[in-house]
Amino acid sequence: MTGPIRHIVMWRLRADTPEERIAARRKVKDAFEGLIGRIEGLTHIEVGVDISNVDYACDVVLVSEFADAAGLERYASHPEHLRVRQELGDLRIARHQVDYVADRARSA
Repeated sequence: MTGPIRHIVMWRLRADTPEERIAARRKVKDAFEGLIGRIEGLTHIEVGVDISNVDYACDVVLVSEFADAAGLERYASHPEHLRVRQELGDLRIARHQVDYVADRARSA
């Protein structure tokens, strides 16, 4: 048994001005938060927007959790997720991802 899967994605977004960066970050946050309750197996979703503004930071992080690996697989091909990816596709200039089995026994 693998247990719950945590899926973390971080993006750097396209923006020329501070105002465009704020708008892009908000668009990503709103789009992913709109998936709450819409995809079976998605048990948690959190979207964080960077507040450090250091030049090497990503703009947005998505922390999501799935009941199991099958839930993550369903999410990857779910029409709502694919819609969000397409909607946001031109905003991304860099993307980083980590998926792992969540170890709740070590959480404190």
